[in-house]
Amino acid sequence: MSVFNDEHNIENSIKSILNQTYENYEFLIMDDGSTDKTRSICSSYANKYEKIRLLLNEKNIGLTKSLNILISKASGYYIARQDSDDISRSTRFEKQIKFIEQKNLDGCSTKSYMIQKKMVSPKYSLYLNPKFVSLFKNPFVHGSLIIKRAAISQINNYNENFMYTQDFKLTSDLINNGFKLRVLNQVLYESNTVNNISNKFHNEQKSFAKKIKSENIGYLLGKK
Repeated sequence: MSVFNDEHNIENSIKSILNQTYENYEFLIMDDGSTDKTRSICSSYANKYEKIRLLLNEKNIGLTKSLNILISKASGYYIARQDSDDISRSTRFEKQIKFIEQKNLDGCSTKSYMIQKKMVSPKYSLYLNPKFVSLFKNPFVHGSLIIKRAAISQINNYNENFMYTQDFKLTSDLINNGFKLRVLNQVLYESNTVNNISNKFHNEQKSFAKKIKSENIGYLLGKK
C-alpha cells in the first residue's frame, strides 16, 4: 500500500488488511511524503503490529515509483495491492489465493462495491477474455489485484513512464507477455470513488489509457 495525505481513510484501510482471515503475509506501507496526519497514523499501527513495515519517502514521488519500491522490499510469493482509501473484505486474500492456485493463474482481481455509486464493478466484462477487454478498458480493479511476484518481476514491475493508469499498463504488459489473469466473480473489495486519482487527474488518466489501448491493439495485430 502506498499512501499520500489520506488521514481520513487510511486507518479503516489498514484495519481491513489486519482483519484478513489469511494470516501468512507481510504488510508493507509506503508513506509518500504526506504532510497531514497520515504518517503518524501509519506509525502508530506499525509500532503495534509486527506484520506492518512502514517505509517513508521524504518527498512525494508518486504512486508508480512508490509501488516499485514496495515490490523491491517485499519477500512474499504474491504481491497484493490495496489502495489507502479502499476496504478489503475479510476473506479477500484467502479466496483470491485459493482461486489463483485452483485455476493455475498468475494473478487475479475481484469485483468491487463502489461505495458512493452504490454499484458493483465489473458487471459483465469479467465473463470475457481480459485480453479482449483490454482493447477497450482496464478489466481489473487495481486495488484488488493479487499477482505472483515472479510474474511482475519478469515484466520489470510497474512502468515508471506511466505516472497515471500504471495499473492498466501493468496488467496489459502481463497479459501481452502470456501471463494468465482473471477476475474472481465475488465482491471482496470496496472502492472509494471520491477525491481519488482517477477523479483528480481524469484527463491525464484518459490520455495514458488511450496509449495503452493502442499498444494492446498492436499486440493483437502482431505489430508489437
